[in-house]
Amino acid sequence: MLSRVIKSVALLTLISSVAACGGRGSSLGRIGPAATQDADPATSSTPRRLPPSAETGDGQSIWDAFKRQNTEAKVQVNRYLWAASLDVLSFMPVQSVDPFTGVIVFGYGTPPGGGRSYRATVYIDDPALDARSLNVALSSRGGSVAAGTQRAVEDAILNRARQMRIADGRL
Repeated sequence: MLSRVIKSVALLTLISSVAACGGRGSSLGRIGPAATQDADPATSSTPRRLPPSAETGDGQSIWDAFKRQNTEAKVQVNRYLWAASLDVLSFMPVQSVDPFTGVIVFGYGTPPGGGRSYRATVYIDDPALDARSLNVALSSRGGSVAAGTQRAVEDAILNRARQMRIADGRL
């Protein structure tokens, strides 16, 4: 007799937990305006809105854990700006590169014909060949550099990227 009661309680618990995962079609457990709505949407005066998980499919449910995730990462970096940055700043040693975020970190290096050493961090945040896509942070051992120097480096990178794009278009 006791095992029959235990089995019944276990079965009832299993059924109620599975029913709770769905969350659709029943007004049991609802409070507020949702509890007073008609179960049949055809007889209801106002259209019944489903929860966001039921409308879009990307809500919270137990089955979301088993859906296949898109694991492919898209690279959103302009290849001409990337190559031009490496080309123009080739006198500096490359410390780290991350093509997925578009960051190139250069160490200290002295340009040909110059006496001052610089380091740079280049951030390419857009796939467009545009000045807004390129951010260059330039510094020297003595601190920050003049805005004109930084702008000249950005212009050199942009001009080299445009030259590379034009040369690639002729192929």
